[in-house]
Amino acid sequence: MADKKAANHRGNRRSSRKGRKGPLYAAVDLGTNNCRLLVAEPWGKSFRVVDSHSQIARLGEGLHETGRLSDAAIERALDALKAIRRKLKNHGVGRVRCIATEACRQAENGPDFIRRVHEETGLTFKIINAKEEARLATIGCHDLMAEDAKTVLVVDIGGGSTELSWVNAKVAREGGSHGLVKRAPIQDWTSLPLGVVTLHERFGHLPEEEAFPAMLDHCGEVIRAWKGTERVSRAMGQDGSHLIGTSGTVTCLAGVHLKLDRYRRDKVDGSWMSRDEADAAVKLLRDLGLEGRATLPTIGEERASLMLSGCAIMQSIWDAFPGDRLRVGDRGLREGLLLSMMYGGKGPRKHGNRRRSGKPKESETASGTPKDNNSPSAEVSP
Repeated sequence: MADKKAANHRGNRRSSRKGRKGPLYAAVDLGTNNCRLLVAEPWGKSFRVVDSHSQIARLGEGLHETGRLSDAAIERALDALKAIRRKLKNHGVGRVRCIATEACRQAENGPDFIRRVHEETGLTFKIINAKEEARLATIGCHDLMAEDAKTVLVVDIGGGSTELSWVNAKVAREGGSHGLVKRAPIQDWTSLPLGVVTLHERFGHLPEEEAFPAMLDHCGEVIRAWKGTERVSRAMGQDGSHLIGTSGTVTCLAGVHLKLDRYRRDKVDGSWMSRDEADAAVKLLRDLGLEGRATLPTIGEERASLMLSGCAIMQSIWDAFPGDRLRVGDRGLREGLLLSMMYGGKGPRKHGNRRRSGKPKESETASGTPKDNNSPSAEVSP
């Protein structure tokens, strides 16, 4: 699934290095389940994608039980990051920022892993906090807010946690992406200890017909415990209010709803689902069972086992916050990170200024000199 999705992620247009007016930027997001790269150049008030890559590394596998990143998970993540390093070098990217999220936040050996990544790849990751993760996801989804919406709830379902950002949609639209970079109008936010990997590991020992309702009950309890739930729920009851879902769970669910024979970002990103449509897609996934889900072209074997835990999180959130509909975003942290790098007023370090201590810092540069090269690109507004 990851390879199919990456291959179709950004279209097939091509541009040469000679035709570019600005420098290349790259964002690397190391999550609990996936490792993702996005390479882009500034384009108007947004950016144009040059290349993207997504690889399932399952870094957080077993973390719920041991509190540590396992040796096998570390090796998988290192393999993925070495592949990303090669892409950065091939493109001659000069400005790179790398972030790590929930798995590295929670793992006892997270800082040691980050140091090892630096030693073996030259990439330096910053472990960001949950508030920054929520902010970046909101920036990345800025233009998915409907014109008539007074308020939206951005839902970022990850492998180890789920970030919710309640946003003043009117202020966000007026400020645009640059306004969001400077000050995102997030009225309230939380990071829920609910992730597709951790939830699956917690209930994976049960048969699916028992596990799914158990996951729904657990998710409901966690959401109700957030002090902002009642206030945000009332706001989401207003006409036009809607959810924005940015995660592999939501994009895969949209692919099932749209009955795609292969993953198509141009069909999924920005599409809408009603609650009834989403519930019908979830019912289909439950009825198919693990083996049946694996045969779906927009799911595949790698995601089949995690889809129900992601669907349980999504349905529980929709139960608590009844927006009229959900807009699907095949975007999020990486896009928010790129916009912050390009237009946030604080540029990352350039090649040659890299520290050698191995201590985490916010930016990193890929080695290798810039060169002309033809690569896939797509003009997008993140």
